[in-house]
Amino acid sequence: MSVKIRLARHGKKGFAYFHIVVADSHAPRDGRFIERIGTYDPNTNPATIDIDGEKALDWIAKGAQPTDTCRRILSYKGVLLKKHLLEGVKKGALTEEAANAKWEAWMQEKESKVQAKRSELAQSGRDAVKARLEAEAKAKEAKAAVVAQKKSEQALKEAEAKAAQEAEETVAETPAETPAEPETPPAEAPATEPATE
Repeated sequence: MSVKIRLARHGKKGFAYFHIVVADSHAPRDGRFIERIGTYDPNTNPATIDIDGEKALDWIAKGAQPTDTCRRILSYKGVLLKKHLLEGVKKGALTEEAANAKWEAWMQEKESKVQAKRSELAQSGRDAVKARLEAEAKAKEAKAAVVAQKKSEQALKEAEAKAAQEAEETVAETPAETPAEPETPPAEAPATEPATE
């Protein structure tokens, strides 16, 4: 019987999470398993991985073969590095204290990278919110300027209409003067011509 370390899918459509299980390679993907050693949730950023490293190391030492995805997960969590260091201790290449020190240093570095990514994502989220609020404020100011301009144009039109109406009223109130008849110059007497005899 070949034993695999693999993922078993759970969750709903489009929002899956996985159990990391040790199972017979002939068993169905979500079916029978020998032991559950952790969980993997890719829906968070960074992905949430909770795994029992000692159990995983024990199963790998017994000959369980991880699938490609599980191999990457085990490598990310340092299980494969620990296995490599323990093989070096068995061969006498390094002491157990040195192997533990290397593994601890690697884990601290890995944890600092994860923390840096989390803080960077949080900061970028805050920056995105701030930029969105600034854009909304600018749009609101632009809209307020357009409304103020329309109001001033409307007030100007109303003032012009009122002035025109007042001018018409003043013209209507004053009596219409009849134009005086033009004076005709007095007619000159026809000049009499001296009679010629």
